[in-house]
Amino acid sequence: MSNSADSPGTGSSPERRGRFRPVRVLTVGVFALAGLIFFTSFNTAKGTNIRTDASLLKLSDLIHERSHNNGQLEESNAALRDDVESLAARDTGITAADEKRLAALEKNAGTEELKGEAITVTLNDAPPNATAKLPGYPEPEPDYLVIHQQDLQAVVNALWEGGAKGIKVMDQRLISTSAVRCVGNTLILQGRVYSPPYKITAVGEPGALKDALAASPAIQNYMVYVNVYGLGWKVEDDGAVTLPGYSGTVDLQYAEPVEQ
Repeated sequence: MSNSADSPGTGSSPERRGRFRPVRVLTVGVFALAGLIFFTSFNTAKGTNIRTDASLLKLSDLIHERSHNNGQLEESNAALRDDVESLAARDTGITAADEKRLAALEKNAGTEELKGEAITVTLNDAPPNATAKLPGYPEPEPDYLVIHQQDLQAVVNALWEGGAKGIKVMDQRLISTSAVRCVGNTLILQGRVYSPPYKITAVGEPGALKDALAASPAIQNYMVYVNVYGLGWKVEDDGAVTLPGYSGTVDLQYAEPVEQ
């Protein structure tokens, strides 16, 4: 028999009380959160497609854009330098000996065009599906199939050792402060970004340049990967070429004079 406290009145059925259901509360919370996200997205987009907004460009796109801008600034800098040199030439206080000494310094600094016999070395990544071509070698890891910073540096150093009078990497002339650096398999040189294949052109005696390449231990090691995994390697005679002068800034920001 039911207690009278559980029955409000005679002949009436007990009151049914709904149980607490966590699933319902969770569902309501999910819809509320979805509404908040939708409102935030709408408020941010302001009627535009946020997937293609300029602020969401991929980092690689931004790097290539900056590289293009740097190239334009270099061209502008070269034009201004020509104007400055033209104005400086009007100064009658410069003697013939001073002009000769200045011309020699400019030639050694790499800021002037250089003509002569040249060779070009081309390095390239291996095919992505490359396998070991010779017995006794392991199947390649991804790191084996791409050009690395030390590979480019090895070629540049060997060409200098071979008596190169001037070197151009891609479309830029190297000078004493140039640094050949790679991020992944992307070359960053003097504020510009390049992808393989990489071309290195050197002016000098072709035979001596080729001998220096063949004698380099670092390049000999690279040739193992060429023969086993298919990394790109090509050396070509260019005949007479003209290397461009370096057109970037020559100001040193962190150098200090050597105390005598």
